[in-house]
Amino acid sequence: MSKPYVVGIDIGGTNTVFGVVDARGTIIDSGSIKTAKHDKVEDYVNELYGQLFALLEKNDVVDKIAGIGVGAPNGNYFNGTIEFAPNLPWRGVLPLAQMLTDRFGIPVALTNDANAAAIGEMTYGAARGLKDFIMITLGTGVGSGIVVNGQLVYGHDGFAGELGHVIVKPGNGRLCGCGRSGCLEAYTSATGVARTAREFLEMRKDNSLLRQIPIQDITSKDVYDAAMAGDQLAKDIFDYTGDILGEAFANFTAFSSPEAIILFGGLAKAGDLIMKPIQESMERNMLNIYKNKVKLLFSELKESDAAVLGASALGWEVKRK
Repeated sequence: MSKPYVVGIDIGGTNTVFGVVDARGTIIDSGSIKTAKHDKVEDYVNELYGQLFALLEKNDVVDKIAGIGVGAPNGNYFNGTIEFAPNLPWRGVLPLAQMLTDRFGIPVALTNDANAAAIGEMTYGAARGLKDFIMITLGTGVGSGIVVNGQLVYGHDGFAGELGHVIVKPGNGRLCGCGRSGCLEAYTSATGVARTAREFLEMRKDNSLLRQIPIQDITSKDVYDAAMAGDQLAKDIFDYTGDILGEAFANFTAFSSPEAIILFGGLAKAGDLIMKPIQESMERNMLNIYKNKVKLLFSELKESDAAVLGASALGWEVKRK
């Protein structure tokens, strides 16, 4: 293979992480820059180019890169643009893929971060060999990538698959960061779990380790630690969260009949605390023809590497175009 490496770039609101990846999914070297350091996207691209090019030179792979893949908030695969991303410092529609192609002279593909995670899982992780699955990322928000017949579902405009913003509590649901009320993300993200904890502590009178923490400072990690210590209120928070996720997964199954739903992100680290109530709720709410057919799996990608690996998988894809 004349060009045996690709580059993966994950753009987050705080940091941008990049790495050089071989065909086996091994990150041979990586680096990072601060995303919000520059007010102008052109200055950001200049720093990214300088740091990444230095990494390529250091590893003697400047002429051995087949493609560059980018995962970004509000990334549009069709246009190679980042569009109106609320957590990035630059506004409007940004033609980032073209800007990077112009600087590196290497083909660049860009998509949103959850779609990149799905491609990474399909290339390197738990979804290898699967043609129909849904990737759910449970982090600060809830993201999703839907794969049908081996292809990601992008929709007509590149923004299909925002399952975190399906409304699960119509009427008087929690306000979501997207501006609507009752979205799945408002209940089952890491921030959603912390919100549930605050609600439970205010509604209930039973003892809990969580009462030792200032109520506004409680995080999903605090809830996990309390549950692992045997705290019943904390366990009930996970049951509540898993019940909502399971019902949503039963509905998602009716849409695309996936072979598996794969969980990734900080909340997935809760293991059986979250998986058991999800499984029970999913099967309880499932249409009969789908019962006991959908596997619930945890991601096989290391969290520290997953974003770069997911983005890098796009690099192989853009090479084949």
